Amino acid sequence: MKTQINIKSIVLHTICVAGTVFFASSCSETKTTDSMEVAEEENVSRLTSDDETMVVIDNDNGVKFLMAAAEMQLEEISLGKLAQQNGNSTHVKELGKMMEADHTKTLSELQALSQSKSVSIPTMITEDSKETYEDLVDKTGNDFGKAYSDLMVEHHEDAIELFEKAATDSEDAEIKAWAAQKLPTMRTHLEHAKACKEECDKMDS
Repeated sequence: MKTQINIKSIVLHTICVAGTVFFASSCSETKTTDSMEVAEEENVSRLTSDDETMVVIDNDNGVKFLMAAAEMQLEEISLGKLAQQNGNSTHVKELGKMMEADHTKTLSELQALSQSKSVSIPTMITEDSKETYEDLVDKTGNDFGKAYSDLMVEHHEDAIELFEKAATDSEDAEIKAWAAQKLPTMRTHLEHAKACKEECDKMDS
């Protein structure tokens, strides 16, 4: 799961808006289907002609954080549901259940916060998340449990890093406070994921 947003589509979109008729017409023929890219383009479209687009994107005022955080929640919800279906042990299924429930709650809060900031965020799992899902869906038995718990450890280490940065560096007081508020839950998730991983490892020993 990526915590850094690829801004190539934003740059391309900006060129389309400000560039020549040739570029504009080429971009209009390109359909964007990835949920992250759709959100990026919606956010860029809100900028006025007086805005320095790249400056806004680089400094972002929490935009990149909100978008990346939404991508994370959507992916964990999707993988949590899969763990409940494909998990072969109670600890894997319970981890998936907790992830689905808690990340659904966090996504709801994030949607309200983003709406209050007039920021578009992904509304469905991104192409990157789909690839992760597809890599996991074919695994069975304890192989699935080990792979899922490994992912949850990795994902939550990434999430904690992202949220700690927002809680420390964000210039938006509401975003800063919300990110700090979510950190204890994420650290709890990480501990549960590590415990689940240990249980899965024991099943192979």
